[in-house]
Amino acid sequence: MRRTVPSFAAMLGLAALSLATPRAAAQTVTLGGTTISHKGLVGVGRIPAAERDKFGETFGSLSGLALDLRTWRRAADGTYTGTLYAQPDRGITRAGSATNYTPRTHRLDLSFTPAPNGAANQIQLGLSLADTKKLTESNGTALTSLDPATTTAGLGTRLGFPVLPQASTGRLSVDPEGLVLLPDGSFFISDEYGPYLYRFSADGVLLGAIRPPEALIPKRSGRDSFSADNPAAGQPSPSPSEPTTGRENNQGFEGLAASGDGRTLYALMQSATRQDGGSGGSSLRRHTRLLAYDISNPAAATLKGEWILPLPLYTQAGVQQVASVGDLVVLSSRQFLVLARDGNGRGSSSTASLYRAILVYDLTGATNIAGTAFDTTSTAVAPNGVLAASVTPATSAVLINLNDNAELVKFGLNNSSSSNSNTLAEKWESLALAPALDPTAPDDFFLFVGNDNDFSTTDGFQDGAAFKAALSTDSMILVYRLTLGARLINISSRALTGADGDAHFAGFVVAGARAKLFVVRGIGPALAAFGVPGTLPDPVLQIYDANNRLVIANDNWHQGTLVAELRAATALVGGFALPENSRDAAVIISLDPGLYSVQVADSAGRSGVSLVEVYEVP
Repeated sequence: MRRTVPSFAAMLGLAALSLATPRAAAQTVTLGGTTISHKGLVGVGRIPAAERDKFGETFGSLSGLALDLRTWRRAADGTYTGTLYAQPDRGITRAGSATNYTPRTHRLDLSFTPAPNGAANQIQLGLSLADTKKLTESNGTALTSLDPATTTAGLGTRLGFPVLPQASTGRLSVDPEGLVLLPDGSFFISDEYGPYLYRFSADGVLLGAIRPPEALIPKRSGRDSFSADNPAAGQPSPSPSEPTTGRENNQGFEGLAASGDGRTLYALMQSATRQDGGSGGSSLRRHTRLLAYDISNPAAATLKGEWILPLPLYTQAGVQQVASVGDLVVLSSRQFLVLARDGNGRGSSSTASLYRAILVYDLTGATNIAGTAFDTTSTAVAPNGVLAASVTPATSAVLINLNDNAELVKFGLNNSSSSNSNTLAEKWESLALAPALDPTAPDDFFLFVGNDNDFSTTDGFQDGAAFKAALSTDSMILVYRLTLGARLINISSRALTGADGDAHFAGFVVAGARAKLFVVRGIGPALAAFGVPGTLPDPVLQIYDANNRLVIANDNWHQGTLVAELRAATALVGGFALPENSRDAAVIISLDPGLYSVQVADSAGRSGVSLVEVYEVP
């Protein structure tokens, strides 16, 4: 089929944009041609350190956060409610050893009343523990947080799975960090032992595991060795202590996020692999890796991208150090927000942090090293911490300084060498992003930033025993308000449609800094129900980007992927429902900022009236 593309000016003329202007006081970052504004800290929430879940065990940390956007609501008075999922990590350690704690996820009921000017208390974010699910295998065997065995017993085999980290007890070992919720209620968890990416059912049953490239797998003497040198009581330490290649001990997949349409999973290493500078100590482990997996079929994920992200540098006691990854959220397929931090704060030997920030990373021009020799153990991408000349890394800029006492003091918090219960904790490891749903500022979002308190409480219970830490550190979430760019509400265009050059075209621009979720429809037969005569018999929908590359196509909406999500999103944006087996075309898709055109034509070259609709999903 011959395709004629409308002019740029004509396409702009078809798009109806609703723009919001950031407040003058906002702090802004422009990177890769897009601008993001930070409007400040607007709320705080706390979970007491002694909180216990329904199994009577200490609640623990916020190593991962996932907001269920299906539940996120804004009331007329500007308050919010929703459901938040939290991922604790592997539990407390006793005498340097990991415990037989069962990994789990928590479900929290959330309420939020923003306080842009600050408040004397820290209760803007209400967090109520509603449920907890332990993670198990399909046969009901619970997973464990115990360090994987150093012998061949540490290499677990399960039908249909890659070789898995396993404790000496025979239970699979997981050190969970990041959390991603999928539309069907199932979820992915990123792990530090593997480092692996695990998929679980909504009930917490293990469904699958993604093994990353060999360059990331910890190896000793050339063989897989998943121990992180935190052996269980009576078990030997690995030799050598650190792997020769692959992830460093306790430096696996720390960050995890998904694209808006749920088709791409992004996993970020906490720091560089051993061969990429990590063996030189923390001062050289700067060049970490971001991986992208196509999870259109979650049961058969495929690696489609891998890039180098240089981590921030800071100086402590006159020595250059590298900040570690805490988490990330996706703005688009080329831009991300990344939480990076030092190892200081309440709970560490130095309570005043020198570096905690939210950065914007941009992949424009960065080298995709997926599937290259850099994914093997024999070719380092940054030997001795020096990046290979053939590799262009991502660029970055700081958006939020979490240590800014001018912001913290608004809510009675501090970053100080004089530690108290309001001093920020050492580990900040989780992010979640939610739309503000504010009609006066349609491009505003809330960024939730959570800490990992390492189960630090003076009144704890775990794995059948009470414990008492040196101090109690609450789990805490800071909430910042951001502006991420212009929003397209919707466009529609009705036309008499023919074949080839007479196809129905419409154009629109996705503005701002982040990818956005859209419902795009090419409707013909369904128009007959509205009294429209001579409708297009069988529309085929195609979306092209600014380089005339086909992004997605659909013929018969009910035969596409994500049909349930498409139905729900269509109802959310106010589109009329399509008949179950109609020949109308429609897709739900996450689109990066840029220019797009929609083409609708009949599958057999016939003519008729068609309607093109583009809705942004809030």
